[in-house]
Amino acid sequence: MLLLLVAAIFVALIVFSMPIVFALGVSAAAGLWIGGYDMQVLSSSLVSGSQSWVLLAIPAFVFAGGLMERCGMSHTLVDFARALVGWVKGGLGMSVILVAYFFSDICGSKMAEVSALGSTLMPPLTKAGYRREDSASLIAAGTAMGMLVPPAIFMIVIAQVTNTSAVALFLAGFIPAAVIMACLMALVWYRARKYDWPVDTRPSAALLLVTARRASVPLVIPVVILGGFIGGVFTATEAGAVVAAYAVVAARFYYRNVSFAEMGKLAYESAILTASVVFLLAVASVFQYLMGVSGVPALLAEVLAPLKSMPWLFLLCTALITMMFGMVLEGLPAAVVLIPVVFPIAEKMNINPYHFNIVQTAAVGIGLFLPPMGVGLLMALKFAGLTVGRHWRTYLPYIAALLLGLLLIILFPEISLFLPRAVGAIN
Repeated sequence: MLLLLVAAIFVALIVFSMPIVFALGVSAAAGLWIGGYDMQVLSSSLVSGSQSWVLLAIPAFVFAGGLMERCGMSHTLVDFARALVGWVKGGLGMSVILVAYFFSDICGSKMAEVSALGSTLMPPLTKAGYRREDSASLIAAGTAMGMLVPPAIFMIVIAQVTNTSAVALFLAGFIPAAVIMACLMALVWYRARKYDWPVDTRPSAALLLVTARRASVPLVIPVVILGGFIGGVFTATEAGAVVAAYAVVAARFYYRNVSFAEMGKLAYESAILTASVVFLLAVASVFQYLMGVSGVPALLAEVLAPLKSMPWLFLLCTALITMMFGMVLEGLPAAVVLIPVVFPIAEKMNINPYHFNIVQTAAVGIGLFLPPMGVGLLMALKFAGLTVGRHWRTYLPYIAALLLGLLLIILFPEISLFLPRAVGAIN
């Protein structure tokens, strides 16, 4: 009854337009007070939930992503991807998926990525003759897939709330993202032939070399991150500092189009975003305590007990629930509210924690771009000038491709575990 009352307070506050993080905090504090629990838990949980070394990676990656988008690295990636595959049937659509994979590794923020890809890719897709519905679907599906490509802020947060290694989780994301990318590529190939999508002219060798040289500036970053993790050179937090320093050098001495004043503004915006994420984690720790003392994990364990012999079905069910949370609550609130509750159950089922986290990360990425309320999808549609009602039918095949990729990740754990195991990051 207490949790039902807390949920009712939370929903009521959301209905009255209170920001999610404050609604979560107020409802959790009200639950502690109504339940007669020691209110000192409120202050101690707020402090403990916000103190973690790995969280320092967030402002560095956010700043680096904003700076790279500002100086035009996304444009060089688009040109390179079009030169690589734009000349084959459906190649321009495939280049969107490729850019989403590359740029996710650089940007780190889903909303920043949607903004960058929407503004960069929508005009050439429209000019080439792609319908706006397909253009928006390509950008949305590609960005949803990109949630798995580090350095995603969500991965840092989920590593924090499940007490797992952010570095190992980063490594675990590369191959699952490639699997979902392959599913999307296959769909683009099919639809290109069915609807006779246009193609670019075949580039000359000189043009290919020029675009590759320009794209090498941002493409150095995933190589540095992956190489640093594999070689044990730096942690996730130190990787953020390295990437941020590289972005500053590239912006000032290669692109030369970002002033120090603009960098200061980006640093300020990164600090604001980081503060909101850390405050969300702090508030969520209170909510998690309340759910723990109310017996929610034990109740869920009892309800999900029949799935003990079928871990894949447990993962599928939790992924579907996470998708719904991701659509309604956005990504980070979904992670800090739901995942800490079901994670202990997954451990008791002997599900590898990194496999579980990758499945949840993919599910949140898909949820952010699910109609009718996914905030990422709504932003992509804004760039296309479309409504959900006009777009959703075109988007259904892309959702199916994303779900197929998710199912493959669930059924074959080694897709997620191969790379971190190969380099010794996990056993």
